[in-house]
Amino acid sequence: MSLAEAFLEQSPACHWILDRAGVFQRIWGDPSRILGRGGPGLLGRSLDALDPNMAVSWRDRLDRALAGESFNLRERRGDRTWNVSVFPVRCWDAVYVGVLAREVTAWNTAEQELRHTVLGALKAMEFERKSVSRFLHDSVGQNLTAFGLQLDLLRMDLEDALPGSGTRITEMQAVLEEMMEHVRAYSHELNPSTVERAGLRPALDRLAGRLRERFTGTIRLNVDPYLKLDPGVASALYHIAQEAAENSVQHSGCTMIEITVRSGSDRSHMEVRDNGRGFDPGDLAGGFRGLGLLTMEHYAAQAGLELTVASDLQHGTTIRAAAGRET
Repeated sequence: MSLAEAFLEQSPACHWILDRAGVFQRIWGDPSRILGRGGPGLLGRSLDALDPNMAVSWRDRLDRALAGESFNLRERRGDRTWNVSVFPVRCWDAVYVGVLAREVTAWNTAEQELRHTVLGALKAMEFERKSVSRFLHDSVGQNLTAFGLQLDLLRMDLEDALPGSGTRITEMQAVLEEMMEHVRAYSHELNPSTVERAGLRPALDRLAGRLRERFTGTIRLNVDPYLKLDPGVASALYHIAQEAAENSVQHSGCTMIEITVRSGSDRSHMEVRDNGRGFDPGDLAGGFRGLGLLTMEHYAAQAGLELTVASDLQHGTTIRAAAGRET
């Protein structure tokens, strides 16, 4: 055994090489804890030897590396976490795919502490947003309304004494009304109380309307007309839909966003789907999505929802939030 071979075999990391067909050409270390099968059961076999769902993910990664991309992934298998590097390997006139996987479970404590810190910041931000929303609605909005009424009285008092003053005051009232509309819209955006007052459908209608102002693609909204949800669940679903749709508009390059909310006898669920550039959910290179997903997880945890993310590079992304239990 050469020194290089000894190094690879005894390394705390696991390494393997795949050819263009996805066949395992060389394996160093034990891949069973991350791939579900040991080296002897995989060597000389294709990715089809893996669990079907895992095989689909790895074939997508194989294609990315064969196209010249090098990238990092975070994989979770049970209670273990792995950092995985995937990269092209050029040897003579052939191109292979190399993989290096190292367990980083011990680092999860620091990661969880950071996660709790971020969640705490999100809760504080949510409290501040609600406080500002109440101030805009209860103080600024009401004062602007009172000012508009005073202008009405002033117009009636001066109309006869100063001809033409009514027109000027009406123009002032138009400007004031526009200001009031902006205050109302911003108040609702900060704290979408429409969900609590009127239900999830009106709030989603309002969200779709705001998105259409800057999104040139198609937005489809399908909400079960017989839907009945706890206000807390409805509010969480709205926040998740808002975050998912914003991510689609800003990052996916999609031409279609579809928001669907359905209810069953003992389970309700919402899906936000786009047809844009998907991503590998374990891909650390997609770090700009981290805060968005963390925010959705925060609202899902608050309302006891089950949150799942399905995505790939060819077919876009689907965010699913479900309430209740499957039967």
